Amino acid sequence: MSTRAALTHRFVSCNLPFVATYQGGAVLEALGDPTRRAIFELLGEQPYAVGQLASRLPVSRPAVSQHLKVLKQAGVVTDHAQGTQRIYRLDHRGLGELRTYLDRIWTNALDAFKAAAEAAEQEEA
Repeated sequence: MSTRAALTHRFVSCNLPFVATYQGGAVLEALGDPTRRAIFELLGEQPYAVGQLASRLPVSRPAVSQHLKVLKQAGVVTDHAQGTQRIYRLDHRGLGELRTYLDRIWTNALDAFKAAAEAAEQEEA
């Protein structure tokens, strides 16, 4: 790589902000952690308080709280006060955005497969 290309690459790479391809990018990142996935799956069964989640997982209450914070920031978990506890549940609005994204990826993949199959069929004819 030439000196100019190396400098340009370094300058551009360091100074351009990361651009997510869709708003739900944080959801995929949040679910990339095994503990957060486990919390997500438990909340898919029913709403839970932090202590209830911690009792079902091999991590501390503070760790569960931190994971819930990430899931909440990603838009897939919501909470409400119930007495002295906060009850967490899945946020279907955030899940809808993720599903729309995954449906689009799946549709594009199926369209590409169909086009490839039709092109192969035409080559055989």
